[in-house]
Amino acid sequence: MSAVAVEGIWKYYGDYPALRNIGFSVQEGQCLALLGRNGAGKTTLLRIMAGLLRPQRGSIRIFDRDARHPQTRASIGVIGHGIGVYDELSAFENLLLFGRLYGLNDPSSAAMEWLRRTSLDNVAGSLVREFSRGMRQRLAVARAFLHNPSLLLLDEPFTSLDDRAIALLQSLMRDALARGATVIMSTHQLREAMELATHAALLGRGKLIFHGERPAAMLQDPTWLYRAYGES
Repeated sequence: MSAVAVEGIWKYYGDYPALRNIGFSVQEGQCLALLGRNGAGKTTLLRIMAGLLRPQRGSIRIFDRDARHPQTRASIGVIGHGIGVYDELSAFENLLLFGRLYGLNDPSSAAMEWLRRTSLDNVAGSLVREFSRGMRQRLAVARAFLHNPSLLLLDEPFTSLDDRAIALLQSLMRDALARGATVIMSTHQLREAMELATHAALLGRGKLIFHGERPAAMLQDPTWLYRAYGES
């Protein structure tokens, strides 16, 4: 079964086509690096996959269900540009809230476990508005992985993370892939992404330029795909 099936997606902002007839599929257990220059349409496509935006045309199926179906949303973990945590709650309260929304059996224990795994257990009771950008990003990572999702949609997940936190996130992604989860990540930090990616998709001006197995050349030269398709 395809984890994600993208079929003929068009998305307009006014008269501008941010996505132009995008179509491809991602199989269960794959790790897709979604690449492209700023403005290529990566974030828009990920938001449609997450059920946060509606396309003007086309459809996206997540595990053979509509992307906006409640059961679909419960199976997805998302990291986006907006971080997606509540400033006026503590780190623990944030994860406890999301754990309850996801219907976890023991959301309190899960919250503390993920605060520990992301090295935030020492500030569990502190308000998120007091956190640095890097700490907020680590909390967003904890929120995304909290419920062991079957699909991870990650938009620039390495942003604001130090080397130690990047290594942690890569380890968490490897663990997720090992248990059969699917990962789709958009990033400009190509070297980190290529260590994990099994496949790649390149967007340019809203069009799909390339989709397939991650070229072997990208392990030595992460920019190879951009240069090969004139997007450097």
